[in-house]
Amino acid sequence: MKFSQYYLPTIKETPSEAKILSHRLMLKAGLIKQTTSGIYSWLPLGLAVLKNIKSLIRSEQNKYGAIEFLMPTIQSADLWKKSGRYTDYGKEMLKITDRNNNELLYGPTNEELITEIVAKDIKSYKDLPKILYHIQWKFRDEIRPRHGIMRCREFLMKDAYSFDINHEEALYSYNKMFVSYLNIFKAIGLTVLPVLADTGPIGGELSHEFVVLTDAGETQVYFDKSLLDIGSVVSEKLIRSELDNLVNSYTKKYSVTEDRYNVDSFYKEVLPENRKTMRGIEVGHIFYFGSKYSEKLNASVVNSNGSKADIQMGSYGIGVSRLVGAIIEANSDDKGIIWPKSVAPFILGIINLRQDNQECVSLCEKIYSQSIKKYSVLYDDRNIRAGEKLADMDLIGIPFHLLIGPKGIKENLLEVKNRATGEITKLPASELINYLSEVI
Repeated sequence: MKFSQYYLPTIKETPSEAKILSHRLMLKAGLIKQTTSGIYSWLPLGLAVLKNIKSLIRSEQNKYGAIEFLMPTIQSADLWKKSGRYTDYGKEMLKITDRNNNELLYGPTNEELITEIVAKDIKSYKDLPKILYHIQWKFRDEIRPRHGIMRCREFLMKDAYSFDINHEEALYSYNKMFVSYLNIFKAIGLTVLPVLADTGPIGGELSHEFVVLTDAGETQVYFDKSLLDIGSVVSEKLIRSELDNLVNSYTKKYSVTEDRYNVDSFYKEVLPENRKTMRGIEVGHIFYFGSKYSEKLNASVVNSNGSKADIQMGSYGIGVSRLVGAIIEANSDDKGIIWPKSVAPFILGIINLRQDNQECVSLCEKIYSQSIKKYSVLYDDRNIRAGEKLADMDLIGIPFHLLIGPKGIKENLLEVKNRATGEITKLPASELINYLSEVI
């Protein structure tokens, strides 16, 4: 893509309404535009990041047997009345009445709807287990929307739902999603900490949040810092014992949100040198709630002895749009965003340092036409000062910058800047594509 043909409205001034780093940079770098309180339009650069995140999530969820489908944003109020959550959910729920006086709502989550779908289709234990997921917009009418897309009203979410015949199998599904989440966040370039959490309005007996540790976080967590060294490596063959052991290595050590914090347990269970308290951004939340919804919405199967059993369920959410803010909080400097390669909107930025020099223009056009065959490329061909181009490329955070100017052409050397490290590599034009293949 050529910058002159793209829609990328960067701004130089710092927006006064933006109180945290990620909000400031998303506005300055032209990722989002506020349309009304807590609701944003996603501009092309921001949308490209969302698409890359969704692709990584799909890949990792599919590896663990999850199947993608799509539910609507608007739901019937009747389902929520059956589950008992229609009045319990509170004012965050946006309620709607259509022209026929049917009560509807803009879904804040989908436990009721997915339970109704499965209740109609799955009747035998032989059809289980199943894990279904979708990536869809949600709406929660926050009292005080703030921090940009970190605490907004409309947001993009991946939510998955597991269905099993008994408690043991349901916990195995829970553990599969636990490890899948570790792998998703690792692929995105984030270090996350799983912490025991309150089940809140979703309900159930077991829940974990996945948090990115940062001062900008709204969640206070208390944990054993040795958890940060465990990792997420398991066999791709999904050996059950190996997977369960990995989850156990996390859950047996102390890590909780402030809702679950107990000062006596913390000081009793965690070695003094390992006690850690930090703030974090919640980017994922998983729940096991057994038959809470299946019992009320008649989701049951005939088991192996011919009797009926309520389906055991869990749900698993990732805030896809919120992840963009979390990535920026964890990957930025005083010049702007530093995108991990896995989610970057473009992997290579070509900067023509002298738009009035025909040799520079010709070489840029040649390299651009070659590189777009293999990589996502943004070519800054605008007729503006080189300093503005360099500042914009740093601001939007593309991982590698190719600088082309008269001096380099004369010396037959190109300069490639690594945005994350600032390191500049000089090499002949003939070696560029091979070099990019190695570093990308």
